[in-house]
Amino acid sequence: MSYDFETPVNRSNTGSEKWAAMYRSNPNVGKDVFPFSVADLDIKTAPEIVEGLQEYIATAVMGYDLPTDSYYKAVIDWMESRHSWEIKKEWIICTPGIIAAFYSAIRAYTEPGDGVLYMGPVYYPFMKSIKNTKRTLINNSLIRSGDRYEIDFDGLADKAKDPNTKLMLFSNPHNPVGRVWTRTELEKVVEICAANGVVILADEIHHDLIMPGHVFTPMASVSAAAADICITATAASKSFNIAGLRNSNVIISDPELHTAFKMDMEMTGIGGGTNVIGLKATEIAYTAAEDWLGEFKALIWHNHETLKDFLAKELPEVTVFDLEGTYLQWLDFSAFGLSHKQLEEITEQEAQVFLDEGYIFGDEGRGYERISLGAPTKTLMEAMERLVAVMQKYRKQG
Repeated sequence: MSYDFETPVNRSNTGSEKWAAMYRSNPNVGKDVFPFSVADLDIKTAPEIVEGLQEYIATAVMGYDLPTDSYYKAVIDWMESRHSWEIKKEWIICTPGIIAAFYSAIRAYTEPGDGVLYMGPVYYPFMKSIKNTKRTLINNSLIRSGDRYEIDFDGLADKAKDPNTKLMLFSNPHNPVGRVWTRTELEKVVEICAANGVVILADEIHHDLIMPGHVFTPMASVSAAAADICITATAASKSFNIAGLRNSNVIISDPELHTAFKMDMEMTGIGGGTNVIGLKATEIAYTAAEDWLGEFKALIWHNHETLKDFLAKELPEVTVFDLEGTYLQWLDFSAFGLSHKQLEEITEQEAQVFLDEGYIFGDEGRGYERISLGAPTKTLMEAMERLVAVMQKYRKQG
């Protein structure tokens, strides 16, 4: 089946978060301007999901429903067929989104003041959830090596030794830098954390979006020690653009960690889980929309290569990082010598290009931008042409 990834969907005045943010920043944007910030897509939903939900809603009663056996089977089969990871029904906890899982894990496994590790630059709700729960931010910054990032294992070992450090929030594949961590890298992280009694929350929401030449490994699958300390947060939301349905699967095999997580959900009023539409959409995605996902991944890779070639020719000052996974492209604009606020002003007000500013991912991101590649190629490149036309004026002379 051939899917339509060429027709952009204009979501102005629909309640879209990123479109509303664009208009707040610049109310005078052109009518053909699309934002490329928040990680959802302005493309048509997979027809299998649309048609499946229409059929379901026609007869469904929207009551207090639990995940069905067919739902659990869909999740279990997906993890085994796509990621060679055998999981069990009793390990799965449904949550209303991944971020809710961050908070539950922090509250369940740490106390106020305890240290929580992360590796910046990283998905900003990591830092926000640590701050909001009054835990201590422990940043083990990634090491940049050319157009790729590596883990600072020496720094990680040193920080994990602190008895105050109790939890690590780990992004795999990494948002925003696009790394898909190798099995060897994951094993080293697990070895360090296990030796120091540090629990790991592995945010693997982008696990299906792996680019050619790379293999995704679920962190909890690398060893028995990993399974004992890992809480895996997954969802169909990024893979199939159904984030608004607020359904995620948290997978915890260790009985004590599982019980503690569920207890926090009960105590914070989310023990009832997610919603019936989110459950059904996930089941349909995993059982009927795999072909759509394959074509979507081909679009991401095509957009990455097209953007990289275009900027190498027209704006070589920008470093376009290798994309191993996710549909989020990390770009370095620091060669222009602009402050992060100047860069934001120029992109949004002059170029009318709306990205996620690098500084929201931590201080390491100042001078960087994150752009979503999940868009029709024509729409993406029109934005890049506007960006290049403006940024060429800010080139350093001499």
